[in-house]
Parts: sequence; C-alpha cells; structure tokens
Amino acid sequence: MSKGAIVRLATPADSGAISDILRVAFSEFKNDYTPEAYEVVTPPAAEIETRFAAGPQWIALVDCKQVGTVSVYPEPDHLYIRSMAVLPEARGLGVGMRLLDAIESYAVEAGFDRLFLHATYFSTNAIGLYEKFGFEKTCDTTAEEWYGTPGLGMEKKLARSQHAGG
Repeated sequence: MSKGAIVRLATPADSGAISDILRVAFSEFKNDYTPEAYEVVTPPAAEIETRFAAGPQWIALVDCKQVGTVSVYPEPDHLYIRSMAVLPEARGLGVGMRLLDAIESYAVEAGFDRLFLHATYFSTNAIGLYEKFGFEKTCDTTAEEWYGTPGLGMEKKLARSQHAGG
C-alpha cells in the first residue's frame, strides 16, 4: 500500500463499505466488548445509511481501496465523533490523522469549539492517536453507561480563529 491516504465525504452509496470497515476493524476487540456494545460499534449498512441524516461521514481511501471511516453528530455544545475505524492493513499510514483533520476542518467551519468522543480502555492505539492529535481525557464512562463496556471521554478544544474570515 502506498502512503497517500485520501479522505472524502462519504455518500449513502458507501454505507456497505463503512459497515464492513467497522466490522473488520473492531473484530479484534469482539471479546472485549459485551455483545450489545459490539453490535452498536458494528452496525449494518442500513443503520449506517440512516446516520447521514444526523451528520456527515467520511471515508478514507488508499490506492483506491476504502480503508477507514468516521462520522460526527452535532450536539448543542460540541461535535461528537463516533465510529472511527481504520482497517488493520492500513494502520500506520496516517489514515487516522487524515480523518481527524477532516473532522476538525468541518468543526471549525461549522462553528464548533470542541470535539468530543468516547473510547474504550482496550483501544490503546486509538487513545494514543487521539492524544497525539490534541485530545485530553476528561471523564470515565461506567459499564452501565455504555452497554456494559466501560471507557473514557476525550475532548479537544478548537481555536475558532483558525478560520476567521474564511
């Protein structure tokens, strides 16, 4: 695989590929999640398609192959990031950073000043990526809050002046 990841806004036609990416990427953690939590993080294509009404989704490609995805959901005081995943064979190629760059650009343009996400404790590589991108741990989430799988909340404050006048 080359190192040139391209990130673009996804369309409903990408729903099957997004569902597949989530299933493959999270399969290594299947035994760490409760069955309910695993079902939530690996939704079928029909569920992915309904998410386009809630907010944008992106897909990352390397050598024309769909290898990563992420979606966001606007909340009153922040932009919530969900369903970020990169296929195992594409990890280490900068795909995650490219996806986060796309989200941050969108968030700043849309007037958000904070990004927020939930991560599981066993997703240590993802947590490291988020911290490298400027996220900080802000809270713990209990098992009761998230389908029996505890984790943590992370946020990144954005400088809205980055796009002032743009």
